[in-house]
Amino acid sequence: MTGRLVRGLARWWVVPVVLAGWELATRSMGHPFFPPPSAIAVRMRELWFTGPAARLWLNDVALANFPPSLGRLLAGWLLAGVVGVAAGVALGRSPLLYRFLDPVIQFGRALPPPALLPMFLALFSTGTRMQVATITFGIVWPVLFNAADGARNVEPLHLETARVFGFPAGRRLLRVILPSAAPKIVTGLRLSLSLALILMVIAEFFSTEGIGFQLRAAQRAFDLPGVWGAIALLGILGYLLNQGFLVLERRLLIWQDAAKSP
Repeated sequence: MTGRLVRGLARWWVVPVVLAGWELATRSMGHPFFPPPSAIAVRMRELWFTGPAARLWLNDVALANFPPSLGRLLAGWLLAGVVGVAAGVALGRSPLLYRFLDPVIQFGRALPPPALLPMFLALFSTGTRMQVATITFGIVWPVLFNAADGARNVEPLHLETARVFGFPAGRRLLRVILPSAAPKIVTGLRLSLSLALILMVIAEFFSTEGIGFQLRAAQRAFDLPGVWGAIALLGILGYLLNQGFLVLERRLLIWQDAAKSP
């Protein structure tokens, strides 16, 4: 336990050093566009963290904006995961299908999602459907390409062994192809989660709630500590999402460590 605590402190020592350097630099500059982190922290507390401890100090404004943002982010990520894995595995296992659809896929991947916001607004108007569609379209590609690569590179001997034992196609998919492609799929899901946070903010510029909406509102009001507070909040949220996914990844791929151990 002591060793784990020491390792944790060794990892986090850089944070107070960076914050102290940031504080000193911004105070010496005195630039209004770069408030010190102490002022940003005070503004973050005023905006979101004046609630009771039972609600993790979240006030009504935070509870009205944080859950919708997280809901849209996770909905788009899960939808992109399902579509990306299904399409990627199909493309990876069918060279003919991949040859026919590759130009369309490459074209879709090259389109910047923010440039398609007018199209999504025309199709879905403002609201959750438009935001989820923007997130899903923008992040499906890492999942799709990683799933296709993983499914394409399944060990042929494993597939042949499954055929010898009479595994039907569905069982080969579940017991051989998906487990073999799982590391690549997980990598694609992790990349897409980071992109989902960015697209969530962009899509919420056209919303009336959410973290992106609050960032935009702070910009319009020239509330610079509020702008930096929203940016800091997004950074913290991204870090927590990544750490949570790493825990999930270790659980999903625990069989790999067992297979590698002698």
